[in-house]
Amino acid sequence: MKYTDTDRTIALAGIFQATQLVHQLAYTGKADGDDFETCINSLFVTDADTAVETFGDITRLRSGLQALIEQLGGSDEAATPPQKNRQLDATKYAIGIMVLERKLSKNPDMLKTVFDGIERARSQAEHFSITHENVIASLAHTYSQTISTLLPKIMVNGEHTHLANPSTADRIRALLLAAIRAAVLWRQCQGNRWQLFFKRKKILGEARRLLVKAEAI
Repeated sequence: MKYTDTDRTIALAGIFQATQLVHQLAYTGKADGDDFETCINSLFVTDADTAVETFGDITRLRSGLQALIEQLGGSDEAATPPQKNRQLDATKYAIGIMVLERKLSKNPDMLKTVFDGIERARSQAEHFSITHENVIASLAHTYSQTISTLLPKIMVNGEHTHLANPSTADRIRALLLAAIRAAVLWRQCQGNRWQLFFKRKKILGEARRLLVKAEAI
């Protein structure tokens, strides 16, 4: 299959949607429910025919596209300090996720463990719901036992009160696993970190086009 800039932009939006939610949870203990569900559900989609089907449809990636545009669009002089921190954190996590996904792809034993863990969570989701605390805890455990052991570790910034909350910590780890899933899609679409620099304008233009399309639906 020949992948396009649209496919790569969608995969990037998936990464940024997850990492932006990580930032929200770390600082507020809360995250948009629909965006969270989109990220978690993507972990259970293994037979998508197109990149966008991994996330349902383009409307489910509005937040990720907006975050991607904010980052690739360069610094915003009007952005408040909290907004700049969110952009910096989301980008730092996204780059770290890409590095870890590459390492994961070269570790077949760990890949199988991750796959098995996601399958267990999928079975739980059939009895509860996709975002039920048992499902999220299972995904978080899978992340902790596998990707979290790789270096460099993703060091999440935030308020200690929220980071120390077991439920919030589980949701953050589950989102990091979802970000890895999106990074797998990014690599499958022939994406690499260099394209963030050398094809920035093209990806930015595509993200803007997709966001307009998503908001028109």
